[in-house]
Amino acid sequence: MARDNSFATPLNSLAGKQLVVTGASSGIGRAIALAAARAGADVATTYRTNLVGAERVAEEIRALGRRAVVIPADIAQEEDLTRMAGVLRAEFGRVDVWINNAGADILTGPNARLGRLAKLDLLLAVDLRGTMLASWIAADLMRENPDGGVIINMSWDGALQGLEGENPELFAAVKGGVLSFSRSLARSLAPSIRVNVLGPGWIETAFGAEAPPRFKERVTARIPLRRWGTPEDVAAAAVFLASDASRYLTGQMILVNGGEVM
Repeated sequence: MARDNSFATPLNSLAGKQLVVTGASSGIGRAIALAAARAGADVATTYRTNLVGAERVAEEIRALGRRAVVIPADIAQEEDLTRMAGVLRAEFGRVDVWINNAGADILTGPNARLGRLAKLDLLLAVDLRGTMLASWIAADLMRENPDGGVIINMSWDGALQGLEGENPELFAAVKGGVLSFSRSLARSLAPSIRVNVLGPGWIETAFGAEAPPRFKERVTARIPLRRWGTPEDVAAAAVFLASDASRYLTGQMILVNGGEVM
């Protein structure tokens, strides 16, 4: 039986908020955008190549009675983010929450065949540089708000503990950078703008769908809650961090990983 995750979204906890989710055309980004809309937010999403997926998510948001804006953007490019800020000012007037979910996929598709230096360059450009650039743009927008705002960045639980293998080495370095940057940014922007981090573990995204069953079983055996996470699990934590329920949290990372890393 499929798991119903809709209960995880507190009704109206984001009512009246204008929220941005980068890389929201599929997977975790899609789940966050929809959870935010269910919680009452209007949502702007970005995509780089998957226009069909982005438009589908926007349709689902509008079906929930919320406004949706779709913006093409490569977050590794400062000019795209500057243009995006102009669109957001015109469409929303203000941005209350910015969630940096967009990241490079080096585990599936053509990028999985890249050499390690090419993978590193891609992760540094998108996951680290892109998160930093987008966070600065978000902060500029939120300084225009009387009550500030919230920035949420995406790291990885393995950045705290480590995991063997070439790809984990790359992720640990880059996502560790995201975590360290976010903690410094939280100090820079306090008290009006809060900055927190999500640290997902093994989540059922494209990589999980393609992973061999025996590998998934070995991973599951290491997780105290005995299952892989879902995008909706991450989305529930994102809605919490975006809401006033987390108003006394900044510079923190929530691990969404079933307890594998504590």
